Amino acid sequence: MRIPRVANMSRRDVIAAATACAAMGTLPVPAAAQPGGTERPVLTTVDMTVNGERRVVELDTRTSLLDAVREHLHLTGAKKGCDHGQCGACTMIVDGRRINSCLTLAVMHRGSTVTTIEGLGQPDHLHPMQAAFIEHDGYQCGFCTPGQICSGVAVLAEIKAGIPSHVTADLNAPMEASVDEIRERMSGNLCRCGAYSNIVEAMTEIAGRPA
Repeated sequence: MRIPRVANMSRRDVIAAATACAAMGTLPVPAAAQPGGTERPVLTTVDMTVNGERRVVELDTRTSLLDAVREHLHLTGAKKGCDHGQCGACTMIVDGRRINSCLTLAVMHRGSTVTTIEGLGQPDHLHPMQAAFIEHDGYQCGFCTPGQICSGVAVLAEIKAGIPSHVTADLNAPMEASVDEIRERMSGNLCRCGAYSNIVEAMTEIAGRPA
C-alpha cells in the first residue's frame, strides 16, 4: 500500500490514521507470543560444607549462592546489597577465595567449602578481624560489615601467600600488608558510612600481629 505524504493529508485523514494505530494497540497478543510464566523450575540437590557443617539442599538451578545461603540455610549475615556484584556486601570465602556470592550459582559449588561471617566467629569468641573492626569502629551501620570482614580475612591470606595485586611494585620482594595493598585489594567492598580509614587500621593491626 502506498502511504500518502503527510503534507497532502487532511486533518480528517490524520485523525483516522491515529485512531487506527490506537485500535491496533488494543488487539490481544497471540498466545504463542506471550511469555511462559507457568513453567516449573528445574530442581537439583546441592551439597556443600558451610561453616564446617555439611549441608544438603534442594534448589532451583537458577538459585544464586547468596540466596541459597540466606533463604534456604537461613544464614543472613551476608547481605544482598546491589545484587550486581558491585558492592561486596555478599562476599563469602569459597574454597579459600573470596567471591561475590550474588554472581555465582549454588549448583556451581557442589562439594565446595563455604565460609560466611557466621563461620568466622561468635559473640563470645570473635575472630581477630571481627574484634579489630569493633576496636577501630570499622563497622558503623553494619550492613556491609560481614562482606568487609570476610574480604579482609581473605585479603590478608592473599598477601601472606604472596599473591600480587595491581599495586604490587616488586614481585620478587617479600610482600607486605601496606596501606596501598590493603586499599587496592579492598576496593571491591563499598561502605556508605565511609569507614574506610578505620577498616584499613583494623586490617593493618591484624597484619602486624605475629602469626
